[in-house]
Amino acid sequence: MLSIVTAACTRTSAAARNDDGGRRGCGGGGGAVPVVVSTVTQKDVPVEIEAIGNVEAFDTVSIKAQVSGQLMDVRFKEGDSVKAGDVLFQIDPRPFQAALDQAQANDVRNEALLKQAEANLARDTAQADYAHSEVDRFNRLFARGLLSCELADQSKASADATSATANADRAAIASAQAQVAAGKAAVETARLQRAYTSIRAPISGQTGNVAAKAGNLVTASATELTTLVQLEPALVTFAVPGVNLPDIKRYAAGHQLAVLATPQDQDRQQVAGTLAFMDNTVDSSTDTIKLKASFPNKDRRLWPGVFTRVVLRLTTVPNATVVPGEAVQTGQDGQFVFVVKRDQAVDMRPVTTGMRVDLEIVVEKGLRPGEVVVTEGQLRLEPGTRVVVGQGAAGRGGRGGRGQGQRTDRRAPPQ
Repeated sequence: MLSIVTAACTRTSAAARNDDGGRRGCGGGGGAVPVVVSTVTQKDVPVEIEAIGNVEAFDTVSIKAQVSGQLMDVRFKEGDSVKAGDVLFQIDPRPFQAALDQAQANDVRNEALLKQAEANLARDTAQADYAHSEVDRFNRLFARGLLSCELADQSKASADATSATANADRAAIASAQAQVAAGKAAVETARLQRAYTSIRAPISGQTGNVAAKAGNLVTASATELTTLVQLEPALVTFAVPGVNLPDIKRYAAGHQLAVLATPQDQDRQQVAGTLAFMDNTVDSSTDTIKLKASFPNKDRRLWPGVFTRVVLRLTTVPNATVVPGEAVQTGQDGQFVFVVKRDQAVDMRPVTTGMRVDLEIVVEKGLRPGEVVVTEGQLRLEPGTRVVVGQGAAGRGGRGGRGQGQRTDRRAPPQ
């Protein structure tokens, strides 16, 4: 019985050699397996975290009137770009100009009253000095018996009266000085109120909808006339899982991290920015941390309020060994790939993989650049199977489950 099986096996092997020109073991069955292959490459691989972000204006200002009055003129069109200092609205300045003129007139009057009080003080001080000298002279005459007591007392009373008048003049001067200071403050207030009638842009940016047209009455601090947003630069707010926080902190130490955003327009070209803000706490409800990136936005492709895809680039791994994700399979003993040898037979090679980048996977151990791996057709392969490279394959996926090409792990490599 053993000889019959051996003979049958020998005939089968011979037939296989005659038909296919290849070597097969007993039970090999059929010709070479058609597969699709790819060459193991080596290149610099960026370490990135993807997220969805929301575009925010760098600065937003609600324009309101600071004085009440009739709106005389709107000096821009809705949606115009304006520069800081440009006049946006003009309120009727005439009532405020009249108030300024009155305040200035009062200031002039107060200055005149101050000068008059100073002159009165000078006059009364001189009179008081003369009166006191008279008292000294009358006292000497009284001591010599040349003057009556009554005249001496009268001179002293007169001197005291002139001194009191001088003191009253000093108080009048202090009051006049206070009036002058109050008048100058009133002038500055009136001038400021007059200036508020010209509503200027506090920042450079783009105007929004105009809520009040010319001719309407506006109320101070109540009527929002328009909203001004600064588009250059622009901010993008996004959240990443809290597990990525240690990597972000490590790579952000000492230098800025690059952030790429894809605007929702026909161009679809990424724009480059930098990480500008990292929140001080992780949101416990979502286990995410909020980040903000700043973009120059000179072309204004990033528009406030829209969502955009964001890629935070932590670092770049130089000279990494990469293969297509479809090449990596998962079996009972772990991850492996089928390597095509020079004799067109395959070898099942265990590998250690790292992060996934787009459609490729970094292989940390098990492969060398230049080797050829199978990307399609692994279902019919086993170690030693001969293959033929074609445009399609009989199956996808391998032993033990789904191919490693479905991985979405984007962890940073260990340092």
